[in-house]
Amino acid sequence: MTTLTTAPLAPLLDRLFEEAAAAPGPSTSGLSSEERMRLIGSKTGYLELYGRLKDLWLPVSREAGALLYMLARSSRARVIVEFGTSFGISTLHLAAALRDNGGGRLITSEFEPSKLARARANLTAGGLIDLVEIREGDALQTLSTDLPETIDLLFLDGAKALYRDILELVEDRLSPGALIIADNADVSPEYLARVRHPASGYLSTPFAEDIELSMRM
Repeated sequence: MTTLTTAPLAPLLDRLFEEAAAAPGPSTSGLSSEERMRLIGSKTGYLELYGRLKDLWLPVSREAGALLYMLARSSRARVIVEFGTSFGISTLHLAAALRDNGGGRLITSEFEPSKLARARANLTAGGLIDLVEIREGDALQTLSTDLPETIDLLFLDGAKALYRDILELVEDRLSPGALIIADNADVSPEYLARVRHPASGYLSTPFAEDIELSMRM
C-alpha cells in the first residue's frame, strides 16, 4: 500500500482527473492554435498566454502522474523543485512520493493566484500540504533565491519558453544523478538543445509521447 493508492489521495486524484477531463480545453481560450504556439514559444508572451488560460486545468495525464511518482520514489528523492503548479495534480504525485520516501521538501511555483488557491486546497485534502512550499509569482524570481543546497528532482511544466532558464537557475544545486522531467518538451527546442548537447553535463532522452527525461551527470 502506498500514499498514492490509498485514501485520502487516491479518491481525490480520481475526482480531479474526472473534473479535468470534463473541463474546457485550450481551444476555448479564444486564441487560435497558431497564436497559442507563438505565445508558448515567447519569453514575454507566456504571461499573456497563461493569463488567458488561468481557468483551464492543463493537468498532467494519469500516466505522467504515475511516472512522476515512480521516478521520485525509486530515486529516493528528498528535495524536489516543480515549475508550474497549476491545480496541483502533479504536485500531489510528487509529494506522495516524498511521503513514501520518509519525508522531504517540495518547492513549487505558480504565478496565477486562483490556481494556487485550488492547489493548496487539493494538497490539504490529500494530506500532503505539510511537505509542500508553494511560491506565488514568476518562477524566474521565486526560484532564484532561497533554494536547498541540493535538489534531487526537477519537474518542468510551466511556460515552455522558460524551461532552459529555470534549469539554469537551479543547475548548480542539482545533485549528481538528479532527474529532470520536462513535460511537453517538444515545444521547447532551446531546452532540448541544452540538455541533449554532448557537453551539457546531462544524459537525456525523449520518454513517452512528449516528456524529456534527463539525468545530471
